[in-house]
Amino acid sequence: MDILQIVLVGIIASILYIVLKDINSSMAFFLIIVTGIIIFLSIIEQVAIIFNLIETLGRNANVSGLYMETILKIIGIAYIAELGASLTKEAGLSAVAKNIELAGKIFIILLAVPIITAVIEAIISFLPT
Repeated sequence: MDILQIVLVGIIASILYIVLKDINSSMAFFLIIVTGIIIFLSIIEQVAIIFNLIETLGRNANVSGLYMETILKIIGIAYIAELGASLTKEAGLSAVAKNIELAGKIFIILLAVPIITAVIEAIISFLPT
């Protein structure tokens, strides 16, 4: 599915949502969830290509596999948290959405600590003693 098809699916789902939300709000919300899943499944292949490219770049740059894996996990957490927060905002649960965003940020910081530590150690090693 190319970007035009994805945008078209999104626009059609949005129009249907606007029509359905007054008639049957739970069905309208279900439509949004299904649309999100369809769009996500349509881009999975491209995401895999991007991940493979990042891994290849990391190998070519002699970056530790641990760091590349951590970066990919951080990217995944960011997108998953954003998706979950968006869905809960759409359901009218902005407090839950903010908690999902906070949890995503906490997990990202936890994963980033080893990378930050390695960068600080590298900087310290360049400083004269």
